[in-house]
Amino acid sequence: MSNHARIALFDILRGFTIVSMVAFHATYDLVYIFHVDIPWFGLTLATDVWRCSISWTFLLLAGWMTSFSRNNMRRAATYGAAALTVFLVTTVAAVDTPISFGILFCMAACTLMHALLQPLLDRVNPSIVVVVTLMLFAVTYQLPRTTYSIEGLAWLGFPSASFTSGDYYPIIPYFFMYEAGAALARLFAKTHPDGYPSWMERNWCPPLATIGKMSLPIYLIHQPAVLVILTLIFGA
Repeated sequence: MSNHARIALFDILRGFTIVSMVAFHATYDLVYIFHVDIPWFGLTLATDVWRCSISWTFLLLAGWMTSFSRNNMRRAATYGAAALTVFLVTTVAAVDTPISFGILFCMAACTLMHALLQPLLDRVNPSIVVVVTLMLFAVTYQLPRTTYSIEGLAWLGFPSASFTSGDYYPIIPYFFMYEAGAALARLFAKTHPDGYPSWMERNWCPPLATIGKMSLPIYLIHQPAVLVILTLIFGA
């Protein structure tokens, strides 16, 4: 075991999830922008499972990465700048519904909250944090899937009837999934005092690992790139 080598497994998992995300968004564009008939994609269980497999993995990994970060406040600022960029670009482009409080906003908010709460959370047994946060995630999961009479709380998880977004991941319930990832990292460190095992460090899929290392830039450029490619294939 080693404490110093890069943990390739996390890059590989992130890379696989990025590929899945690009495929998901390409399928979405085919159905809703280019009007290609894909019957199984839409308001179906398959679509929900696919979407959740992407976002939940991103959040768990982002939470776990708090244990590697030297400055989680800086990470939060980076995510926040990226979220603002996505909001501005999707608003100006107006190809689909602009993205307000999407996954990058969620990662920014969760990373900031974790940095502020870390001194307190580090005092709690990580096993307890994992169980409690996953329970809270399950209990609050449906809260953002209805509308509320109060305006201005969509960021928290209480959207009004007038709120719209092409990608929506509010603080509630997703902070709990993020924090479960952070607690799992602490639990892993507690149960593996010698560090990460060599099989986790081994890079058995270099292409996915490379993609995983560039996940944020790929996220920022993949949607316009997909739209250009699909427009060339299917026309405007």
